[in-house]
Amino acid sequence: MSEPAGYRPALHRYAMVVAVATAALLFIGGLVTSTGSALAVPDWPLSFGKLFPRMTGGVLFEHGHRMAAATVGLLTVVLAAWLWRVEPRRSVRRLGLAALAAVVLQGVLGGITVLLRLPVAVAMAHAGLAEIFFCLTVAVALLTSRGWLEPAEPVAEAGGPSLRVLSAVTVVVVYAQVMAGALVRHTGAGLVIPDFPLSFGRLWPAGASGLVFYQMLHRAGAVVVAACVAWTVGATMRRHGRVTALRRPALALALLLAWQIYLGAAVIWTRRAVVPTTTHVLSGALVLVTSLVLALRAGRLLAPAQAADGAEPSRPPAAPASV
Repeated sequence: MSEPAGYRPALHRYAMVVAVATAALLFIGGLVTSTGSALAVPDWPLSFGKLFPRMTGGVLFEHGHRMAAATVGLLTVVLAAWLWRVEPRRSVRRLGLAALAAVVLQGVLGGITVLLRLPVAVAMAHAGLAEIFFCLTVAVALLTSRGWLEPAEPVAEAGGPSLRVLSAVTVVVVYAQVMAGALVRHTGAGLVIPDFPLSFGRLWPAGASGLVFYQMLHRAGAVVVAACVAWTVGATMRRHGRVTALRRPALALALLLAWQIYLGAAVIWTRRAVVPTTTHVLSGALVLVTSLVLALRAGRLLAPAQAADGAEPSRPPAAPASV
């Protein structure tokens, strides 16, 4: 079978490598917080005035994070240059430049976080931008894939509300929940409520304020995310369960959300043990990018009923194959 026009296998595979490396970087960054190593190295951009300090204790996690971030930064420079040189779609080239700008800004925010001794606002910005950068790398990997570039007939929306709208809202809701989780982590509110699924033996503790409120905000957000994901996944399976490009990310989203809820409980039950706490961070990011993949495919593939019936579609269709 011939390759679709514009498909560059090497570029797509490289974009996938960058996305996977970014996921690994998120896990390593989570380890820094989970092990309390964020200020193990007091200076920046050097570490104790050196490029390679002695890698012991918290320095292993903090400086290791810096080395991993530098590696991902270099990978992103190559990706952006490659896209700019060979990618004919302006929007995809701009995604590469956006990823490059994000990774540079992310490095600066990481340095400011250290130099200012972990201010919550900067740490939150650092966490939030990391999630956006991950989304950008996944989007580039998706948009350079064979499935995205192969022609396909548009699939008519069936019922309401629109799956394109539902999936987009899900991305926003999941991102807001990820940021609520970052607030809990960076304010030290992770164990302010010692029990789960109840909170001090109640659904909502009396007089919840301060750190307790942050924790309850995150728990309430999990309920909202679960409802939103259930609605989106249910609509996808009912209306378009036979469309592989929509079914697969929908099912993956449901499974990842269940896993994420379990990990959230495990964080409390294990008193913030390093492995479940850090895995919870990575899993939240995977929920986010999976919802993004579903939203991008729905926006690209689904068309109004009249387009599927033979009228000119409002946008070029895309293939239902998965990345």
